[in-house]
Amino acid sequence: MTIQDLKDKGLIIYECISGSKAYGLDLPTSDTDIRGVFILPQDDIYGLHYTPQVADKSNDTVYYELGRFLGLLAKNNPNILELLSTPKDKVLYKHPLIERIKPELFLSKRCKDTFGGYAFTQVKKARGLNKKIVNPVDKERKTILEFCYVLHQQGSIPLLKWLELNDFRQKNIGLVNVPHAKGIFGMYYDSDGNLDYKGIMRKTTANEVLLSSIPKQEAIVGYLAFNQDGYTKYCKDYHDYWQWVEKRNESRYQNNLEHGKNYDSKNLMHTFRLLDMAVEILEQGKIIVQRPNREELLAIRRGEWKYDKLIEKAEQKMQVVEAAYATSTLQEKPDLEAIQQLLVELRHEFYKK
Repeated sequence: MTIQDLKDKGLIIYECISGSKAYGLDLPTSDTDIRGVFILPQDDIYGLHYTPQVADKSNDTVYYELGRFLGLLAKNNPNILELLSTPKDKVLYKHPLIERIKPELFLSKRCKDTFGGYAFTQVKKARGLNKKIVNPVDKERKTILEFCYVLHQQGSIPLLKWLELNDFRQKNIGLVNVPHAKGIFGMYYDSDGNLDYKGIMRKTTANEVLLSSIPKQEAIVGYLAFNQDGYTKYCKDYHDYWQWVEKRNESRYQNNLEHGKNYDSKNLMHTFRLLDMAVEILEQGKIIVQRPNREELLAIRRGEWKYDKLIEKAEQKMQVVEAAYATSTLQEKPDLEAIQQLLVELRHEFYKK
């Protein structure tokens, strides 16, 4: 089933412009996101070919089958609830059946978690992104040698510095475990390379130090401490950072650098939008898609706020969401039986015609 199939067979019952253009937060460079609802033919519903949604390759255009659409509404999914209150000038097509899908059937106190909770995860994500921007990770990957230290006097010095001071090569070092001392190793040095010591590592991708067999007459030259936990954390940070670099939106990233505040301003703009909408739903029982505070939100997108102040402001808004939840008169959760009945009625009516 393709989008063209839906159109050719007259299965689409709702279509609208969504995202930034519906919120009134779009820029000249903003994409046009299309969302909609379709109803599968009866044979597909009864058979094995149920299709929950259909999208183009970029996911800029997505249509949800009626059953999935109502299911997501029942879960108070923010992106789906918004479609019920899309501004009229952004609605491209609306079948009369859509008029029977009322927001009040679905809006519930769950919106605190789906709108406000999602916004909270975005604040945490912003912190992580800020860390990535401010603390880039070198492309050249570190080895375990940079997480090894040699005990020296009352402290320690980096292994690489110790090797340089002693004119030693790591491949000529033999290590042995020190009993009852996790991460501590005795070091022996074979200046001639005749004792077949394994060295500290052989591969740059090694995750652990190597141990060697040491002849009894050999003299110890020092004690090595390997910070394996630190190396493991570094490996995770390295992987996460370069995976983020590979997948990030480059033009959006460059915009974040240009405003000089070191955070994803678009992401935080939508975080505040979601927090505001959570309060409106909990207090007023309605979804306001086109944002009345457009200029305030666009100022966030332009990077006019300092990062720490913005996070502080977001945390204050989350407290407002909690207070609105405590006094909200919305239903605790949607009535699934009523939603089930509505779905059956809508299908019967559509198939009759």
